[in-house]
Amino acid sequence: MLATLDAQYEPPGRKYFSETAIPKLYNQLRGEITSELKEANFVALTTDMWSSINMSPYMSITAHYVSKDWTLKSKCLETAFAPESHTAAVLAEALQDGLQAWGVGEEKVACITSDNGANIVAAVRDLKWPWISCFGHNLNLAVNNALNKEKAKTERAFGVCRQINGAFSHSWQRRQQLRKEQEQQGIKKPLSLITDCATRWGSKYAMTERILALLPSIRRVFADDRSRRTLPTISWQDVSVLEAVKEGLKSVSEFTDIMSSERDVTISSLLPLLHLMKDTLKEKDTDVKLTADIKRTILEQLDNRYDNDKTIQLMRTASLLDPRYKARHMSAADLDYIRCQLEDEMVLFWKRDTPRPPVRVTDEEDAGTTQPTKKKKTLGSLLGTVKPAVVATPEQRAHAEMANYLQEEVADGETNALEWWRRNESRFPFMAKMAQKYLCIPATSTPSERIFSKAGNVVTRYRSLLKPDKVNMLVFLSNNL
Repeated sequence: MLATLDAQYEPPGRKYFSETAIPKLYNQLRGEITSELKEANFVALTTDMWSSINMSPYMSITAHYVSKDWTLKSKCLETAFAPESHTAAVLAEALQDGLQAWGVGEEKVACITSDNGANIVAAVRDLKWPWISCFGHNLNLAVNNALNKEKAKTERAFGVCRQINGAFSHSWQRRQQLRKEQEQQGIKKPLSLITDCATRWGSKYAMTERILALLPSIRRVFADDRSRRTLPTISWQDVSVLEAVKEGLKSVSEFTDIMSSERDVTISSLLPLLHLMKDTLKEKDTDVKLTADIKRTILEQLDNRYDNDKTIQLMRTASLLDPRYKARHMSAADLDYIRCQLEDEMVLFWKRDTPRPPVRVTDEEDAGTTQPTKKKKTLGSLLGTVKPAVVATPEQRAHAEMANYLQEEVADGETNALEWWRRNESRFPFMAKMAQKYLCIPATSTPSERIFSKAGNVVTRYRSLLKPDKVNMLVFLSNNL
């Protein structure tokens, strides 16, 4: 068709896209993000490691910052090829190189969020960057450890669930019949079964909850199946175990999704969330022993993972700067300490980044013949009361802002924290800078893991020979466009 329309037109081929179109678009978008990063006062990071389908190792780096209009930005910076042994020194160098490539100084790094891998933790410690462990990983580990502790009681029930999932995944007829059974019950959007995954947060609860919800339909499908003798059977004991597990995990099931958002402030909600979990995971009189044991172990695990002084201080500072929480979840002594630390930080930032007005020298002053200029009097200066100018020191301004901020009522829970700061930035200019620093920190390393989900769609088995620089470009464009 193209040859008929224009015989001289040559459609762009693979080489054009690979060597011209994609690099041009990458450089254009990279320039825009670089400009935004230069304007940002602070940048928070996340990082993680990933292996492609051909087992090539990559390190991801994402940046999170609050723009001038108080919008939380999330950008993929690098999906860097990391062929060397992943020691702490190698990872630290890779992180530094990634920041230098984007022109981001280390003094701008507010915090970095990652999993609990010993090598990445040691790398961040060597860099002396603030670090916080991923809440999603911590919660997943706490849940898995709680279930593993009760493995003797739960292993058979989970095994039956996986067998049921397998029976439906290998038969389209059973899946179709399961859909019809749900439609007959008036379910407009039929549900599908869910299989648990060790690396997917909350998947065990999702599998358990879905099996219990569809259990009547599953039994009817199996009853009508000719090969029912070979199908798994779920006993009342298995159902009791699954119900106990569901009750134990129900209160924490939705926390991970909420804390994994890239568009909303999450770090400031971490301290209130941990307090809420302690209340929701309290043992009830109606809890069976298995449910009570699961709840108790989850709480113990989370307490152990958030007992670091620096982590606690970071959570308290972020919570204090969120108008929805302020000092609600800390004692008076803790508030005084965080308040003093934050005021000192505000003063240091003001002294470091506030430009000093230039001293203007006229020719007469330069020659030593300075003549005082007469100020023209106005009607207001003649009739009004002249008040002496009050010059407050940075320390006084920081202390006054903090006092006024804490005296105001806590904002409604549905308030957008960044929108609140956008409206009140002029009233609290010192504290607004600190809000930009701390509220941009993600509570989980989900942004890096989302990058690898997209990277898996880029480096497929049909494109497993893509060069690392092309992988970086394609993943960058896929995440940032």
